[in-house]
Amino acid sequence: MRRRFKVLLEWDEDVGAYAVSVPALPGCVTHGKTLEEAMERAQEAITGYLKAMAREGETIPDQDPRMLFGEVEVVV
Repeated sequence: MRRRFKVLLEWDEDVGAYAVSVPALPGCVTHGKTLEEAMERAQEAITGYLKAMAREGETIPDQDPRMLFGEVEVVV
């Protein structure tokens, strides 16, 4: 079965890599020093996560959570 998952990538200055999380799969996280590496590792992490879910008899989510991205300006 083919599925697409949304991933969040955030540059982590302290580590010098992109932190990747998968909102539909809580705890599914990885990282990569380049965007390409981060996306490859995300694919690996998701595959491993889904295999673990199958072993445990858990149901794979039907769809990603609805996500919006916004920006808020504040004065400090």
